[in-house]
Amino acid sequence: QVQLVESGGGLVQPGGSLRLSCAASGFTFTTFSDYAMNWYRQAPGKERELVATVTSAGDSTNYAHSVKGRFTISRDNAKNTVNLQMNSLKPEDTAVYYCNAVRWSRGYWGQGTQVTVSS
Repeated sequence: QVQLVESGGGLVQPGGSLRLSCAASGFTFTTFSDYAMNWYRQAPGKERELVATVTSAGDSTNYAHSVKGRFTISRDNAKNTVNLQMNSLKPEDTAVYYCNAVRWSRGYWGQGTQVTVSS
């Protein structure tokens, strides 16, 4: 069973930065590099939204309009990790951030890490 563990969340002032990490493990018949990786977020009272995506090879990324130019997703297939560098944070970025691994129709989720942007 694939397991995803997020870390790096916390409280930060507006304009600050945070780096989220997601460590993946538990691969049996597949490897980390078989999966596209995503970061989602869910704010209180709102639906979960896709924030950033990186392809399995790490050669292409995509971002929600609201974070483009401020967030950067990256992965290290040798270390089974995916990161989300978040700069110029805004109060509206406050949410629980989730790591997601997808291969064909199969997906796995982490437990989430809280990011709070407040002065």
